[in-house]
Amino acid sequence: MTNSSVLFLTLGGILLLGLLISTIAQRTVLPRVTLLVILGAVIGPHGLNLIPDVFTHYFEVIAQTTLLMVGFLLGGKLTTESLQQHTGDVFWISICAAVITTMVVSIGLIWAGVPTEIAMILGCIASATAPAAILDVTAESGSQGPFSRLLVAIVTLDDIWALVLFGIGFSLVAYLNDSVDHSGMLWSVAWEIGGAVLLGAVVGVPAAYLTGRIKPGQPILTEAMAIVLICGGLALWLEVSYLITAIVTGAVVSNFASHHEYPFHAIEGIEWPFMVVFFTLAGASLDLSIAREIGVAGAVYIGCRTIGKYVGAGAGGIISQADATTKSWIGVALLPQAGVSIGMGLVAASHYPEQRQMLLSIVIGSTVFFEIIGPIFVRLALKRADG
Repeated sequence: MTNSSVLFLTLGGILLLGLLISTIAQRTVLPRVTLLVILGAVIGPHGLNLIPDVFTHYFEVIAQTTLLMVGFLLGGKLTTESLQQHTGDVFWISICAAVITTMVVSIGLIWAGVPTEIAMILGCIASATAPAAILDVTAESGSQGPFSRLLVAIVTLDDIWALVLFGIGFSLVAYLNDSVDHSGMLWSVAWEIGGAVLLGAVVGVPAAYLTGRIKPGQPILTEAMAIVLICGGLALWLEVSYLITAIVTGAVVSNFASHHEYPFHAIEGIEWPFMVVFFTLAGASLDLSIAREIGVAGAVYIGCRTIGKYVGAGAGGIISQADATTKSWIGVALLPQAGVSIGMGLVAASHYPEQRQMLLSIVIGSTVFFEIIGPIFVRLALKRADG
C-alpha cells in the first residue's frame, strides 16, 4: 500500500471511531475527550500499534491547527458583554488558581525530597491547564450558563499566567543557583507572550473590519481558515505563542467587528474532526507505562496540583465575591493538563539534563492521569453548576 492510501484509510478509520466514541459518550458519564485519549492509547504504538508511523508524523501539524482553532473560539467568547459580570471573577480566580497551585506543588515536592530548583519548576508547570479539553467538554455538554462562560474565560488566561510563572520560576532558580545562567529566560517568556499579544492585535484589527463582507454578518469558512493559518504561520515564524496569538485575534475580532453576528462560527462547524484526530493522536503519544515510574514524587505532584487548583480557585472566588456554586466547582473544572505542560517540561529538561528522567516522568505521567480524569470532573462541575 502507498503512504497516501495508508494515510487516508487511517484518517477515515479514526474519524469513524470518533463518531462511535461520541455516541458512547452520550450514554455514559465519560466525556468524549477522555474516551478519545483512551482510544488513542489502546491503538497507539504503546498499545495495539494500529496507527502507522506515516500518520503520527503529522501529529504536530494537526495539534497546532487544532489549538489555533481552539484559540480563536476561546478568544471569540471574550466579548465585553460576556465579561461585564465576571471581570473580577475571571482575574482573581485565574491568577489565584495558578499562583497557589505553583506554591502548593513546589512545597509538596520539596517535602517529598525533590531538589528545590526542580520542585519550583514543576510547581510552575503544574499551573497550566488544557484549553482544548475544557472547551470541548463545555461544547459537548451544551451548557451555556454563567458557570460555563466563566470557565471558558478563565481558561483563556490560565496558560498565560503559567508561562509568566515559568519565566519567573527559572529566573528565581538562576538567582538561587549562580552556576546556572537563565538570564535570558524571562526575556524569552516576555517575548513569547508580549509578541503574541501584539501579533494578535495586528492580525485581528484588519480581520475585524474586512471579514464578514462577502456573506453579510458572517465570515465564510475560507476567510476564517485563512486568518487561522496566517495567524499560526506568523506566530511560529516569529517564535511567539500561537495559542495566545489566536486567542487575542479572536477577541479583537469579536469586540471590534460590530457587523458580525458571530465571528468565526464557520470554524465551529469543522473543528470537531480535527479534535477527534488531535485527541486520538495525543492518547497514542502517551506511554501509559511511564505512570509506574513517577513514584512518590509523581503522586505528590498529582495530589498537590489537585489541591492547589481547588483551593486556589476557591480563594480567588472568595476575593472576587463569586457565588457559592462557583467557589465550590471552578477548581475541579481546571484539572485537565496537556500540551503546554509537556512543552514546558521539555524546556526544563533541556536545561537540567541530569534531572531529565524525573522531570519528564512526572510531567508526562501526570498528563496521562489528568487528560483521562480531568475532563470527567469538568463535565461533573458543569452539570452541578449550570444544571
